[in-house]
Amino acid sequence: MSLHMITKSPAVRVPPNSTTPIVALPLSSIDCCTAGRMSIDSVTVFTHGVKAAKRIRDALAKALVLYYPVAGKITEINLGEPEVNCTGEGIWFVEAKANCSLEEVNYLERPLMIPKEQLLPQPPLEANLQDEILLVQVTEFICGGFTIGICSSHLVFDGQGFAQFLKAVGEMASGLPEPTVKPVWSRENIPAPPKALHAGPPLSFTVFNFTTSVVDISLDSISRIKVMYMAETGQRSSTFDVVTAMIFKCRARAIDLAPEVDIRMGFAASTRHLLHGVLPSVEGYYGNCLYPIGIAKSCEEINKASLVTVMSIIKGAKETLSTKFKDWMHGCTESYYNMPLDYGTMVVSDWSKVGLNEVDFGWGQPRYVFPLNDDLDIIASGIYLKPPVPKTGIRLILRCVKEEHSAVFREELSKMA
Repeated sequence: MSLHMITKSPAVRVPPNSTTPIVALPLSSIDCCTAGRMSIDSVTVFTHGVKAAKRIRDALAKALVLYYPVAGKITEINLGEPEVNCTGEGIWFVEAKANCSLEEVNYLERPLMIPKEQLLPQPPLEANLQDEILLVQVTEFICGGFTIGICSSHLVFDGQGFAQFLKAVGEMASGLPEPTVKPVWSRENIPAPPKALHAGPPLSFTVFNFTTSVVDISLDSISRIKVMYMAETGQRSSTFDVVTAMIFKCRARAIDLAPEVDIRMGFAASTRHLLHGVLPSVEGYYGNCLYPIGIAKSCEEINKASLVTVMSIIKGAKETLSTKFKDWMHGCTESYYNMPLDYGTMVVSDWSKVGLNEVDFGWGQPRYVFPLNDDLDIIASGIYLKPPVPKTGIRLILRCVKEEHSAVFREELSKMA
């Protein structure tokens, strides 16, 4: 079998293709407390393209005129107060060629047949990754398909905001003179709570040897559980409610903590709908609009509860968002949920609806979008994705149990799904 190789050209800066403001811009209080200087790494797989690297590089240069903060750097003059220095230097861009077709590497399904380091961009050694906002690598395959490997700063974008930026690049690549949705910065409009959000003793970390599981939940299974929930409660439920309840119950059974010990589930809920009147325009805002929601129940309670009951617990937690977020905006930080980083805690993130699967550079929407931040072993995690086309339902990328608990977890999840 031939060795699948990717050959990369040296990384180059792609600046905006016309003059942009040279200015320092503040980040919002939500930006600063959501993720710190965390890079979100992802790969998007497209099955068709013609000279994709050149088209996307040119489109980036056009989009960066309106999205000029993205062409700058993150700086921190005062400790703990990062801001964006709009220098106009541009983003790092890498053009790459693969010596194989996407089919030969199973369209980058897991297990990956190409190391992730070959799919993601890397800047020159002298660059400081923590200061960079966006790095892009376009890899062209011999079949005519291509991938986009991206490292983006969570300080500047949340998932929906980043999808908005990529859609703008796609519109430029498709020949539009300007993006359909105009970008909005306005980070200074979001109030900064007066109290420290993470006051208290320093966080302690335990490294866990989590195993990675990829699980597809069919649309039929999700629909069946939604029908069951409606029949028992008279209320609608979301796909997120269904999938999160399944994971919560299966993990509680698998990790087998003492009955009285808490097991916790956390997720970041979107607050865009709560920022009308705070931002000049919610449409177009591409900063973080997230607030953490946490659920803590004893293992015994989750194990004994029906799936419908656990779904109601999740729905109830989501319903507290409006009150908690508005309290936080007015300076009350007591309710800001900080979960202990122990084996009982899991966090989940839903990528399936943020819009990344709708990006189109002129050759159609992607076959698949997936993350590559899968080596963080201090907290159990799960990411919800759209499965590769033409599948439907939800794909789960799970790193939430240790090896000794993985068989039971997979078995329990399989029974529910």
